[in-house]
Amino acid sequence: MVDFGLIDEWNPAPGRVVSWVATPRSLAYAAAAPVHDVPPSHQQEHYLRRSPRNTGTDYRTSGLCLVTAEVPTVLDQDAMTRAVNEFLARHDTFRSWFALEPGGTIRRHLLEPGQVEFAPVDHGHIDNAEAVRDLVQKQTPPPSQWDCFTFWTIEHDESTTVYMAVDHLHTDGVGQHISCFELACLYAKHAWGQIPPIPRPASYTQYCARERTASARLTPASPEVETWLRLLRGNDGELPSFPLDLGIRGGDSDRSAHRTVPLFGEDEAARFEKVCRDHGGEFAGGVFAAAALAERALTESDYYFGITPLNTRSTFEEMASIGWYVALIPVAFPIGVHPTFERTVARAQRAYENGMRLKAATIHRVLELAPPDSGIQVGPNWSNPMISYVDARDFAGSEYFDIARGGLYGNRAASEEALIWINRLPAETTISVIYPDNSIAHESVDRYLATLGRVLREAARER
Repeated sequence: MVDFGLIDEWNPAPGRVVSWVATPRSLAYAAAAPVHDVPPSHQQEHYLRRSPRNTGTDYRTSGLCLVTAEVPTVLDQDAMTRAVNEFLARHDTFRSWFALEPGGTIRRHLLEPGQVEFAPVDHGHIDNAEAVRDLVQKQTPPPSQWDCFTFWTIEHDESTTVYMAVDHLHTDGVGQHISCFELACLYAKHAWGQIPPIPRPASYTQYCARERTASARLTPASPEVETWLRLLRGNDGELPSFPLDLGIRGGDSDRSAHRTVPLFGEDEAARFEKVCRDHGGEFAGGVFAAAALAERALTESDYYFGITPLNTRSTFEEMASIGWYVALIPVAFPIGVHPTFERTVARAQRAYENGMRLKAATIHRVLELAPPDSGIQVGPNWSNPMISYVDARDFAGSEYFDIARGGLYGNRAASEEALIWINRLPAETTISVIYPDNSIAHESVDRYLATLGRVLREAARER
């Protein structure tokens, strides 16, 4: 299985700690990198504008993504150095940094190929897991700096813990899985001469250019924009929110809390998928049907309106590319007067598929286009809850997750909403939630998880 959680919950074994960070020469190249005409993606721009909101706190408020794995061998440091630098050279997102100009425009600066160079730094033996966690978070720069990604190892007697820390600016959930598999392949190439089975990745910068070109064509009269605006007006002009109180008042935020609970073994997951297909849906539709029924049980709502992130990689090369390839799409449908899971799943599946048709109309651009008299009340620093379903069995190298004892962790960043991931892995399916760390939110999330889990398990039970 893969461990999910907060970096605070990661407990690495003691050992000699080495990091790979940008060299002084590479930092100088970055400082002098010229402005590039491609803006950040819409998702990146919103993230960059929100990141400074909580400056002055004593913790990192932006998202830091940590990917970990255990290697049953003594580390070849030279091979690791070559693997890290080849990995960075393959993905052009790592050549970009962004500056907020006085007029409010965010500009991309782009290093030339070959100007990115990372070198090892020996931190000596560390026998305290908390010290290891603190070090990676303090040594990985924020998204306001170019080099907001670092690579690390902990050398034990006969094994090595390998981990990388990348600010969310440059990665998403799929990108984290790609990173783990690709780094392993590149290390095997440089340590043992194995030919890595990895394709040449697409350019994330070119993806951002295409996204911006497509969104620039949209107008308030575009059908996709009209659909989004209709859904928002039907929700009192607001984005959806978590159905229970999270204890956040007046735009404040708390640090993140985390819960991961087991949902299905693979036999149960297969039964759940069969029930969904027998009644006109797929696994994803079943997830949103269950979410709607859970919300109805908790709030008596007769209408479901949620948001889910969609992986926007669309080519073979993009499926090997690291970047933030995500669109937020709506999933909205009436629940009905006497709903059952079997009646709801087809309706939820249709809503999910209708939402997928809106992936080119990013919500960020929709809100820019909303007319002043549209009734939309969404402010510039908005946040939203989400439910994400990921079938990680499709990822390259997923069969090695258990062997490598992989882990995906995030830092305790600022949190205002509940973010839910349902992850289907080869052996089990889990539910993970990141939410504000306060007593009200803890109670609400406990109630929600108990209700959602009950609906899902009842749908999967043998009939």
